[in-house]
Amino acid sequence: MAQVHFSAGLRELTGGLSQIEVEASNVRRLIAALDDMFPGIGDRLSEASSVAINGEILTDAEFESVPDDAEVHFLDILQGG
Repeated sequence: MAQVHFSAGLRELTGGLSQIEVEASNVRRLIAALDDMFPGIGDRLSEASSVAINGEILTDAEFESVPDDAEVHFLDILQGG
């Protein structure tokens, strides 16, 4: 199972959890599984975050594979001007 870590800004949607284990073959399925656990988080992860899989930051990762032993971090996209 992948170890999924949430940034502080996402923990309001996870009931304060900073990490969990989830099994999914790709990022799209991972987000769907997380949305089943934490309704509403899927939209936020799809629209306002990047994902890092084993240290590699990806911005368009919907179909990126998630290895069984992956460490996955969801990161808030920084916006500003």
